[in-house]
Amino acid sequence: MKRIILLSLFFVFALANHVFAQTKVSGIVLDKSNQPIPFANVVFKGSNTGIVSNEDGRFYLESPNTYTALLVTSAGFSDKEVPLEKAVNYNFKIVLSEPQALNEVVIFTGKTSKKNNPALDILRKIWERKRKNGLYQFNQYQMQKYEKVEFDMNTIDSAFMKNKLFKGMEFVFNHVDTSDVTGKTYLPIFINESVYDVYGDNKLKKVKENLSGNKMSGFNGNQQILSFVKDLYSDYNIYDNHLKFFDKSFTSPLSKTGIDVYNYVLKDSAFIDKKWCYNIVFYPRRKNELTFKGDFWVNDSTFAIKKINMGVTKSANINWVKDIYIEQEFEVENDSVFLLTRDYMMSDFALNKKEKSKGVYGKRTTLYRNHKFNLQKPEKFYKEEVNFIDNAVYERPDEFWEENRFEKLNKDEQGIYKMLDTLQTVKKFKQLYSLVSILGSGYVEFKNFDYGPIFSTFGYNEVEGLRLRVGGRTYFGPNDPWRIQAYTAYGFDDNKFKYGVSGKWMLDKKNRLIISGGNRRDIEQIGASLTTTNDVLGRSFASSALFTTGSNGKLTNINLSNVSIEMEAKKNFIVSAGFSYRTLESASKTFSLDYYKTLPSVSNPAGVVESKVTQSEANIQFEFMPNRKTIGYGVERDLVDSPFSHFFVNFSYGLKGVLNSDFAYEKVQLFYRQPIIIGPLGRTNITLETGKTFGTIPLGLMSVIPGNQTYFTIENTFSNLNFYEFVTDQYTTLQWNHDFGGRIFARIPFMRKLNWREFIGVRAVHGTISDENRAINASGLPYNAPEKVYWEYNAGIGNIFKVFRIDFSWRGNYLNMPDAAKFAVKGSFGFYF
Repeated sequence: MKRIILLSLFFVFALANHVFAQTKVSGIVLDKSNQPIPFANVVFKGSNTGIVSNEDGRFYLESPNTYTALLVTSAGFSDKEVPLEKAVNYNFKIVLSEPQALNEVVIFTGKTSKKNNPALDILRKIWERKRKNGLYQFNQYQMQKYEKVEFDMNTIDSAFMKNKLFKGMEFVFNHVDTSDVTGKTYLPIFINESVYDVYGDNKLKKVKENLSGNKMSGFNGNQQILSFVKDLYSDYNIYDNHLKFFDKSFTSPLSKTGIDVYNYVLKDSAFIDKKWCYNIVFYPRRKNELTFKGDFWVNDSTFAIKKINMGVTKSANINWVKDIYIEQEFEVENDSVFLLTRDYMMSDFALNKKEKSKGVYGKRTTLYRNHKFNLQKPEKFYKEEVNFIDNAVYERPDEFWEENRFEKLNKDEQGIYKMLDTLQTVKKFKQLYSLVSILGSGYVEFKNFDYGPIFSTFGYNEVEGLRLRVGGRTYFGPNDPWRIQAYTAYGFDDNKFKYGVSGKWMLDKKNRLIISGGNRRDIEQIGASLTTTNDVLGRSFASSALFTTGSNGKLTNINLSNVSIEMEAKKNFIVSAGFSYRTLESASKTFSLDYYKTLPSVSNPAGVVESKVTQSEANIQFEFMPNRKTIGYGVERDLVDSPFSHFFVNFSYGLKGVLNSDFAYEKVQLFYRQPIIIGPLGRTNITLETGKTFGTIPLGLMSVIPGNQTYFTIENTFSNLNFYEFVTDQYTTLQWNHDFGGRIFARIPFMRKLNWREFIGVRAVHGTISDENRAINASGLPYNAPEKVYWEYNAGIGNIFKVFRIDFSWRGNYLNMPDAAKFAVKGSFGFYF
């Protein structure tokens, strides 16, 4: 959701001097029957500047130099030289012929052979040497890195410029330029520059980047934008078997599995920087797979890549991205070392993949220089700081950038800074920006205060009926050292007000020492999740969904107060301790939390029954999230949306007698989640939860296996279980979900164009209840524990209309339990690449 909302934000920024190259040409490559020839190689004659036509045979090529002819080649056709009579040549139709001469040999046509193919012989040499090339040849390395990220609104035309929406903002169109990759007009709207000192140790497998300068046009301090940029452009190594872009795993053309998904053709050989190199063209064997088309030049002795150009195929199963184009250039350090010096990536974000659709270019240019090798640093040097803060890097003077830019900004890039600063003073633009910001964050911004989240305004449950909620938070900036949040809600059936308030304050920024506390009085579906945290304002969707699949009055009045302290002991390792006090009472006449305070006996056959649970509890928690990336350094931070492992351990102690607390017990809980990207097979998520309570406790403190009685998919719940269907004091759950990313449907001809994606999963739980806990149960609810493992399985289809997913779930056993849901259908909405 964040990604598409922020794409919308960039569209709004666009609502916020043509520079022509010396030679431009666009067109289409056809055969004699006027059918497009995909993946034809088009180069300026006498140069290494070229491109591969797309699946429709179309291409665009541009150079700052002057050329008088094109050379067009394709497997199975005769080479063709096309004269260029002027500097700008649009809409060329280039017709290739089949070879006429008997002595003209064509080795490959269509799908290339996996045998006796010289291109594959060269590819195998690349595999053998890939871990010995470039930086991998040295124990340690250092270098400087300059990164420039730019976003541009593209396909700007006169009708678009005259739209009434831009009244008062017409000055932005003075910055329209033309892309040297696609030939489309574009309007620069955002630029971010960064300079780093990079250190690496191949023996320790450690890399450290020290940011020495950062400059962003117009929207300084907007953490959502910075987070979005980092989401889009993760680092990659062209030699890896699979390359991750937009949370998708693309097969690299240099992959060892590349011969199964790509066609390879040896097209040419030539000297480049005094090194003899081979030119190999590659294009996909099948449509709808996450692959590229393009070509690369590789040295004939080191088999190191000298230059590679590649673009994603139009049919690739990826949403909101019309094009991805990548260029990498390597320079010869010495006779055997090729180092990456320039990395360029351009993405075309659009609502659809039609040729004339408007969109947003995202462009990242990364340059490297001043390499040094085998200068060893101690291992502690690579230790990441918990909360690095250096405001000076964001306030570098112009002189710093003049000295540290590896390449100068062009005229239009220089103008972005001034243009966006001016744009933010325009009232109409500020209104548009605010509207999209509300959709992205869920909050309406006022001075130092945000109202929201607006998406929680309405809810429904059987006790409250229609529920209205209003709330807000303090907000002085993205790096606030403290924050207060509060809400109030009203139920129209029970005629009661509820509320919650919490606050947190960061005492030490370096180690992220944070104290927090709050109080909440509300109606809740307890047992909606197994693993608990100290979030006093957390609320389950299970008790506030507008629609549910069955009757549910098993709700609880909860009065919860807590205080806690946490510290990030090392990067992404958080230790916290807290104290909580809560009271629990049934919120419905049809549901009871009763327990025997005194068990029935001869003298008192009825026993002593208590309906209210009063409980004080202390806990200590450990949370470790290796490879998690965050933005900002305030008391609340944004996450970069990239997969990372998650470990969570909680120890809780019931403090009987403290503030009239009723029970003494010890509870231990463990949560572990591991995402795994399995190359071309998609992405797997494995989640394990286990816990045990030592001591005697009533229903309100038991571990309820979380069911799902809504129409929507809720993470870490069981789709075919009702609330309170299984109750435990000791449990273990295991969930496995796998996303194939459309790889199966891509092989079914009549489904290929739908771009649907396949999901499968299995959930299982085992649990028990002690005899002591069964004995004090006076609620009337029968205790059922999954002593024989309960399991269910699901299959789903995602990417329906690009935003909807539907899951079908089947119960594997316990089919004869009362009101057992043997089959369930759940849905979810989201925006995914």
